[in-house]
This record gives sequence, structure tokens and C-alpha cells, in this order.
Amino acid sequence: MTRTRIYIMITLGFWLSSSMAIAENWWGFTVGEGHNQPYTTFRQFDMRSEDANNQLSPLLLSDEGRYIWTAEPVLFSFENGQPVLPAGLKICQAKDATLRGAYLEAMRQYFPASNLMPDSLFFVRPQYNTWIELMYNQNQEDILRYAHAIIDNGLPAGVLMIDDNWQRYYGNFDFKAERFPNPKAMMDELHQLGFKVMVWVCPFVSPDSPEARDLDAKGFLLRDKDGQMAVLRWWNGASACYDLTNPAALQSFVNTLHQAQAKYGIDGYKFDAGDNNCYASVALDSKFSTVDHTESYARLGLSFPVNEFRACWKMGNQPLVQRLGDKNYSWDAVQSLIPQMCVAGLLGYTFACPDMIGGGQWTSFLNIAEDQFDQALIVRSAQIHALMPMMQFSVAPWRVLSKENMAIVKSAALLHTAFAPYIYACAQASARTGEPIVRSMEYAFPHQGFANCKDQFMLGDKYLIAPVVDQRLVREVRLPKGTWRDELGKKYKGGKTYTISAPLARLPYFEKIK
Repeated sequence: MTRTRIYIMITLGFWLSSSMAIAENWWGFTVGEGHNQPYTTFRQFDMRSEDANNQLSPLLLSDEGRYIWTAEPVLFSFENGQPVLPAGLKICQAKDATLRGAYLEAMRQYFPASNLMPDSLFFVRPQYNTWIELMYNQNQEDILRYAHAIIDNGLPAGVLMIDDNWQRYYGNFDFKAERFPNPKAMMDELHQLGFKVMVWVCPFVSPDSPEARDLDAKGFLLRDKDGQMAVLRWWNGASACYDLTNPAALQSFVNTLHQAQAKYGIDGYKFDAGDNNCYASVALDSKFSTVDHTESYARLGLSFPVNEFRACWKMGNQPLVQRLGDKNYSWDAVQSLIPQMCVAGLLGYTFACPDMIGGGQWTSFLNIAEDQFDQALIVRSAQIHALMPMMQFSVAPWRVLSKENMAIVKSAALLHTAFAPYIYACAQASARTGEPIVRSMEYAFPHQGFANCKDQFMLGDKYLIAPVVDQRLVREVRLPKGTWRDELGKKYKGGKTYTISAPLARLPYFEKIK
């Protein structure tokens, strides 16, 4: 029986329907809503003023090989599983009528592989972020204590990120003297422990500061509709902002960051607060849209191999580390990690990290006593991270876990390092080909009924990873056709669904052997 389609175009948007009632599934546009994809019914979403706290891309893909590239941000929604978009958009059909076929054709045309990668340490060792432990109280003594505790608890050194509120004020890139008596000595000590060190930065500038006055005089700050220095609202208050669509302003920012690197021994930067909704908070005097500012901010990362972004526009297959948006400390958040990482790969954001282990949304940790932590949640989150391209700690597992559960989390970190040669090879292949590192089951095994599978994924083309994403100690695993071998050495015939035991210490994964 052949597949057929009828295309129906209407004034306000389009629907795709089938005379054979063949389901067509769609993914794309926003990473932060990946857990709601493939889309069924979805609210109206305006890419000009919201980003779901994560990366956006003007790409929509279907498992029938269709794709849409919008070039500019649009207002969209979904009704009954079909997209509602402005009229006139071109629907393209890939030769290979699969999700992978649609992705590869769109990728090669709009964001081809660059053959460039971020620093290799991101892939081969865990990352550590000081946010959840210190929040706005970043200081030299506690940062060093955190770093030493990592080593003392048998975790491998990797990238260490010093988060927000280390600098004197926004737009100034000197450490606060009252909190960092000797930042260069701190950096030296962290390097001796084996870490590469990143510090948090943003494009905002405290408006009543010497830096703001100097940058404003040079025309390097965003201006409002009246031609005055714009003051934008964001989560840390109201600030001026670099106009990074101005090449001279962008280069000035790059130079300033390089100077801070040379002064303190900083290895790279966590580039935060690039969200398009920040730029939408005032009426700007600019020929550029909000997402153009987000894209220009992301271009900063191209000058720094050690980088991280949480918001982005376009820039697929560039050597930029993309982290999922901050997640609550909850099982719902744990269940969102795999589908969001899969969508990140479908939008070209393949060098990605699934947020912080246990969640990076600091407010969800505020009222939890240490003896009230759901330790299984931390363990299962760490296991999901273990066989992702990157894994990132923030809440200190040795503080919140029992000795037994800390040992499980440590084994997850060591599993990541054991898989490092394979993970890094996948990253190198992705840089060459543009294919995702984390692949949805539908991407890897098209038209076999995996479109709504959100708790399994392929790591490259060799390993099927099936973590436990809830409080159960068993799970169902559906294996594609072929012969598979699990991490315990047991062989399985594919094309079947198996119920497997998964006690807390077990991370199930399967190698395709035939």
C-alpha cells in the first residue's frame, strides 16, 4: 500500500492531512518544549518574545521527511497534531521520507557541519557548577572547598564553572575583592587539581557604572526607540546591554573577556542571559530582531573553545556547548531530559548537556532539608547524564546522598569516563557529518513505532540507552530489530519489548551486535 498525502493551504496557516489516515509527527522550533513533542495540541508560541528558557531554531521536521525552515521567528501553534503557521511558508520534502532524511536535508542546506568542536574535556570528564551549592554567594573559600571535595570523594576533575555574582558588577570583569582575596591563586590551585575553570558572564552592564558610560559613548550599547541607552528588564534587575549586532561592540566584548582570561587564568565562559525575552522587554531602536541579538551573543562563543550557552538562535553545528534549561528538582523534570536532548540534536545543537544533575532550578532546592532529599531522583538523574555527551554536577552528591547512593553516583561518573573514547568519537563524527550524538529512537529506527518513545535514546549508532526515569525498579525496553546485548552480557532478540529489572544501582543499556 502506498503512502499518499493531501495538502490543504488556508489563509492563516496550514494543516497536513492524509487520505489514508497515516499519522505524521512533528518536532522542532524549541528545545525547551521537547518533552511536549511530537506535537499534538500545543499553545500559541511566539519565537520573537519567548524561548522556553532554552535554544530555538526556525526548523520544523516530520517523520514523513517533510521540513519547514522559517528564516525568521514566527508565531506557531499545533492543533490535532498539525502545525498552524503563517501562510506562505514552503514545505520541503526530503528524498528519504523519514525524520532523519528531513533533518539531514535541512541541515546540509541551512546549518551544515562545521568540522569544529568545543574543548574535548567537556566530553570526556564530568562538569561541575557551583550554582546550587553557593547560589549568589560565590566566594574563593567555598569554591576551593567544593573543588577539593570533588577530588576527595573520588570524582574525576573536569570543567569547573564559577557561577553568577563573582564579579564586582555587571559589565566589570574583576573579581569581588571582599569575596576573592586572591583570584589568581584560586585559579592556580584549581588548575593544579586538574580543572579547567569557566566563569559566568552575561551581555548586561550595570547602567550607572563607568563601563556603561564608556560603552554608551562608543555606541556599543542597545538603544531604545528614543535613541537613549536602553535599560532592559531581566531576572537580575534592570541593566544596559551590549549591542552585539554591532561588530565593533562584539569585538570589544571579546577583547574584554580575553583580557580577563589573561589577568586571572580563566579558561572559558558560561555565557548566560541571552534570552530573546530580555531584549523584548523594551522597544529597541534597531533594525535587528530579538533573536538576532541572541544569535550575535552566541557568536561570542566561537572565540572561546571552553564555552556554554543555555539560550541560542540558529548556530546549529557550531562548536558551542548547549545546556538544557534549568530544571526543577522533580521527577517530571527528570523525564523531560531525554526528549529535550533528542530535540536539541534535531535542531543542530548536538554538543549538549542535560542541565545539572538533580536540576539546576535553584528555587526548588531552597526549602528541602538534607534528610528530605529523594536520593533516588539524584541517582537516576546522574545515570541519565552518564551516557549523554556531557554530564554536569551542581548540588554536591556527597552532601545529600547516603554512602551507598554516593557510590552509585560515583560509578555513573566513572562510567562516563570509561565511555569517553566512544563519546568523543561520536562528537568528532558529529562535527564532520552534522548527525546528532543523542538520537531519538524514531530518528535511528524510522517507521517502527518509536515516534512517542521518550525514555530511550541512541548514543551514536551503537548503543541504546534505557535509563529509569521514575521511581520504579523495573522498566520496559523496546528493542529494534537485530541482536542486542545488555551491559550485563545478556543477549536479546530485537523487534520485541522486554520487562527488565532495574534496581537503583543499575543503568540499563544495550549494544547492537548484529
